[in-house]
Amino acid sequence: MQISAPFAYDEVVPVLKSHRIQRGGDVAPQSLRRTHALPITFAEMPLVARDYPIIFIKPNTGARLSVVALLGLQPGDNLFVDAAGRWRDDVYRPAYLRRYPFCMAGVCRDGELSGERVVCVESAAIDADRGEPVADADGKALPWWEQTSHFLTEFEADLLRTEKVCDVIEKNGLLEPFSAQAVSKTSEIINLTGMYRISEARLGRVKADTLRMLINKGVMARIYAHLLSLDRFSRLLDLHAARS
Repeated sequence: MQISAPFAYDEVVPVLKSHRIQRGGDVAPQSLRRTHALPITFAEMPLVARDYPIIFIKPNTGARLSVVALLGLQPGDNLFVDAAGRWRDDVYRPAYLRRYPFCMAGVCRDGELSGERVVCVESAAIDADRGEPVADADGKALPWWEQTSHFLTEFEADLLRTEKVCDVIEKNGLLEPFSAQAVSKTSEIINLTGMYRISEARLGRVKADTLRMLINKGVMARIYAHLLSLDRFSRLLDLHAARS
């Protein structure tokens, strides 16, 4: 059995009752300090839209469509963390960040993804001396771990719902590719490509039945959140200029 670590995790192992774990604090892990895009879920899109541009991406040809919050204007540049790795206090913190160092990881058997999901933790967070125990002396889960497990389960369910929503959007041909160009105060030109957004023209041509389906499933509200969030590109430029 092999465990497939999610994006931005190094080595994850299943959580055991005997583990003592250092929970994530105010400082973002190194891997998330260097990412300029972070996966988000269906449920949190309206909250994310207040602070970050929301875009759709397909990393590779034939890959599944996904939705992310854009954190910077170029790879490796997260504009929402300071030099010490602390996330800005005045913005929403995506659930992907808040769940770290825990995750639900996929299991591979004989080289193939089995569909099983296991509650895991970044191995570097396991600390027998300074970590917090997962369970008491009788093996009963402690309250903080029960809350964390519930959060992980809810997050995983919302990831699956997000995949289905992305499938609906793609199936109905609502996406269009787009690019953006930013010019810094030092005349640095930054080109952003490989992004997709909802086409308002195509959205206006959908059939009534499809439109009702999008509204009833809550997809339309997320589409509006995505479209409104595109104005946040100006904020990224301002943050980039402040660092230049």
